[in-house]
Amino acid sequence: MKNTHFDYAIIGAGAAGLHLAMAMTNDDFFLNKKILIIEKDLKDSNDRTWSFWEKEKGKFDSILKNSWKFGEFHSDTLSKKFDLGKYRYKTLRSSSFYSFSKKKINSHSNFIWVHDEVEKVEFPSESSPTIYTHNNTFTSTHIFDSRVDEDFNSKEDSNIRLLQHFKGWFIKTETPAFDVDKFIMMDFRLKWKNHTSFIYVLPFSPTEAIIEFTLFDQAIISDNVYDLKIKKYLDEFLELKNYSITEKEKGVIPMTDFPFHKKNNNQLTKIGTAGGWVKPSSGYAFKNCEKNAYKVVENLKSNRIPSYQLFNKRYQWYDTILLDILWNKNELGSEIFTSMFKHNSIESIFKFLDEEGTILSDLSIIKSFNPTPFLKTVGKRMLSKR
Repeated sequence: MKNTHFDYAIIGAGAAGLHLAMAMTNDDFFLNKKILIIEKDLKDSNDRTWSFWEKEKGKFDSILKNSWKFGEFHSDTLSKKFDLGKYRYKTLRSSSFYSFSKKKINSHSNFIWVHDEVEKVEFPSESSPTIYTHNNTFTSTHIFDSRVDEDFNSKEDSNIRLLQHFKGWFIKTETPAFDVDKFIMMDFRLKWKNHTSFIYVLPFSPTEAIIEFTLFDQAIISDNVYDLKIKKYLDEFLELKNYSITEKEKGVIPMTDFPFHKKNNNQLTKIGTAGGWVKPSSGYAFKNCEKNAYKVVENLKSNRIPSYQLFNKRYQWYDTILLDILWNKNELGSEIFTSMFKHNSIESIFKFLDEEGTILSDLSIIKSFNPTPFLKTVGKRMLSKR
């Protein structure tokens, strides 16, 4: 490669990197900018499934696996069906997203893709940041890096590191068994020990669906535990006997108050999981990546540090309080989510989780919770700051 200097370099072509690249393609500000994308994988196969909600139509509707207008919530004390109103809950397979994104990005000649693995990044005091890969060396005025730093894994601090880990079965039944207009968002009736654990069900057709078992915990469980729980749910709750498993998926999402943003500066912006773009209290990330990508673009155009005002401090505080409760009283998860769904509309819940509420609307959500664990946690946090 003859010219190895770029205006911007994006390390990693996952959800965050591709959302950022696409946001740049949508703005004439970047037409004369040289932009590098470094990704070690080809991104030509399905490696995950993303689910998210949004109002009415979205720009990925043409490649969705399915979307739903109606949903259900279940726990030991509540079974609730809801109409999503102006919202739709949507599921997108990563292979479709990769193909869609690459086609759009590759139509712009100022983007250069490199299939390579980054070994290290250096920030010389008198020259541009330097990226060293297995096969090349590049410089860039600014780097957007999706790699999680090693200090996140050191655990030598007081930050909460809860894990949302899951496994799902894609199944196909012999006869129609699912309502394709309705999904199960959370079903807490099938527990694993004394932990926050739930099933969700996303139907793709009358005979196809994904059934996923999810836990909020501090450690990963053995593979067969997921399988046993999913099978039990299929047998006892959905009463399905004749089905085949066509595919399986599993994953781990960090739910943490780790200060990823402290790595950001005038030459480096951490993105995706590495940048704290995953919603700490829920694990949802896809729409956050899209929203944050456009905020980064606006900041670049305004000559501000790219991570300027990416995070809402009020909602960061809410997330930290909930994480603290789930860390110390993990069994309270079912009670907390049950209270939220029992006393609030799904539209209000989505607005709250999207961090789009006012203080008054936020309080209407918060007051639906049992105040005792929240007040204890807030008190503990306030005392620790003295």
